Amino acid sequence: MKSSFRILFLDLDDTLYSNTTGLWQAIGGRILQYMIEVAGVPADQAPALRDDYFQRYGTTLTGLRIHQGIDPMDYLRYVHALPVEQYLQPDPQTREVLAGVPLRRVILTNADRWHAARVLSRLGLTGVIDQIVDVIDLEWIHKPNEEAYRRAMSLVGETEAGACLLLDDMARNLAPALAIGMTTVLVGGKDPPVDGGFQIGSMHELPRVLEKLGIPQLPAR
Repeated sequence: MKSSFRILFLDLDDTLYSNTTGLWQAIGGRILQYMIEVAGVPADQAPALRDDYFQRYGTTLTGLRIHQGIDPMDYLRYVHALPVEQYLQPDPQTREVLAGVPLRRVILTNADRWHAARVLSRLGLTGVIDQIVDVIDLEWIHKPNEEAYRRAMSLVGETEAGACLLLDDMARNLAPALAIGMTTVLVGGKDPPVDGGFQIGSMHELPRVLEKLGIPQLPAR
């Protein structure tokens, strides 16, 4: 039986690589540094404000745009100015897994494509990704906003949510996608499972989900 899936949407940070690498924690440190040194938030208020913005808006960036009027491009450059090679290593197994997925493989990230490209290059995944959809492409509408998923579908030329498989390490990003008809896979164990979705420990386990969904893997090249 032919699979009805056509698009594999992949989150970037803490999904394509383990959340134990320290990279996302380092980005978090840069976010706090930006809030204090650039946006003028008092140091003793920055952590709580960051959490508040994340809970209210889905990203700290949106809160800072609304309340501090920051330049989003300046923010993205600042918080991602890190030596990713110090945190990440090439991952041949994830590359093999993705190379075997017979769907269009698309990065869907709340970051920018510059950061995504650097991460993909370091992991050795550049050649197995077909497209990057970043927060700039989405015109600053981001996960977990339902509209972000609809815009992402439009950007990849897909009209049916049921044709999309979404992988993300955050349950809050999967719930809206599941609600509009996408199939979801929670990656990692930091969040509880999403009702109606799949869960795997890492990208290396994706083949077992594909098998359950009737998605045949391409032979190794």
